[in-house]
Amino acid sequence: MLTEAGCQARRRRLWEQLDENFKWALIADPRHINYFSGFQVQPLSFSGGERCLLLLERDGPATLIGDNFAIRSAATDPFVDREVVEDWYDHEHSVINRDHALVAGLRLVADQLAQRPGLVESEWLPVAAWEVIVGDSTLSGSEPGFPQKIDLGSIVRELRRNKEPDEIELLELCMRAGAAGQTRAREVVVPGISEFEVYREVQAAALQELGSPGLVYGDFRATNAQMPKAGGLPTDYKLQSGDMFILDYSVVLHGYRSDFTNTIAVGGPSDEQEMLYRLCEAAMQAGESRLKAGVAASEVYAAVSHPLEEAGYGRLSHHAGHGIGLAHPEPPILVPDSTDVLRAGDVVTLEPGLYIEGIGGIRIEHNYLILDSGFRRLSDHLISLM
Repeated sequence: MLTEAGCQARRRRLWEQLDENFKWALIADPRHINYFSGFQVQPLSFSGGERCLLLLERDGPATLIGDNFAIRSAATDPFVDREVVEDWYDHEHSVINRDHALVAGLRLVADQLAQRPGLVESEWLPVAAWEVIVGDSTLSGSEPGFPQKIDLGSIVRELRRNKEPDEIELLELCMRAGAAGQTRAREVVVPGISEFEVYREVQAAALQELGSPGLVYGDFRATNAQMPKAGGLPTDYKLQSGDMFILDYSVVLHGYRSDFTNTIAVGGPSDEQEMLYRLCEAAMQAGESRLKAGVAASEVYAAVSHPLEEAGYGRLSHHAGHGIGLAHPEPPILVPDSTDVLRAGDVVTLEPGLYIEGIGGIRIEHNYLILDSGFRRLSDHLISLM
């Protein structure tokens, strides 16, 4: 789980990036509210999909703003100094528009912001909330004390690349759950079982490892000689001998996620399928040889793609990997024309794949923490066709 120390460290890094004249920042993206405070509306609750706002003050408190049901639906206790709660539902009266309750909560603190320069996360802030802050004045943002509409969300997204220890711990928990699901899949993938039945077994094993509710999404699809590439959520298709079943999925807890892959040869691999596996294994090893802070993402892609090209299959047909954390994918993106450069603190995937008509499709994937001196592999599932 995210910790108070981690949230405080992320707030300090935010203020270090902002001009010292800015005294407050209003965070609106639910992922970034979680990032700075540990608050997330439990997605599996009846308030799932609702939102709050987070007011951060450079030399003052962190304030969570929301309606009474959204705030009490927190996945965990947030690390904030105070809560401004607007009643939305009291079991006695009709409800109002729930977004209006959120804006009414913001109105309770707006006077504290009026005369001090601040920033709003305009990419996510509702227009109604902006109007509460600026009142009847123009929206030029040029007057002292007016909130500035710079890309605050972009600044936070850059901060997200450098994972704090509590984020790494949470990612590793998701990865242990994902590995448990991969282990269960190896036990149940046999001819005759459906893609959906495998998904149910994987989900049960992953949640058992988590010890709490969570989300499991991704690719649970069979490929074969006639359909070498398929993706998406599982169907009722029943696996057949000769299929290659791709399990490329994420386990999500408190907004953070794992993302790694194995492919199982249903009924045992053919020589051709084994050949594809060996090429993907070589591609992953080549990519690992380039994982280090300061290396261009495009260079990592080229390393992963090279064994596939050398074998005559052309360059890798999708990304060689990507960043993960609060989103999927997020920078850095390992593609031919990427301008990203690996940084210490990035968590990335490597995921070579081959999809060959007449044989089938295969993809494998691990997750890595980028270090100045190289990397630390975070995922620990077994990659094997059987």
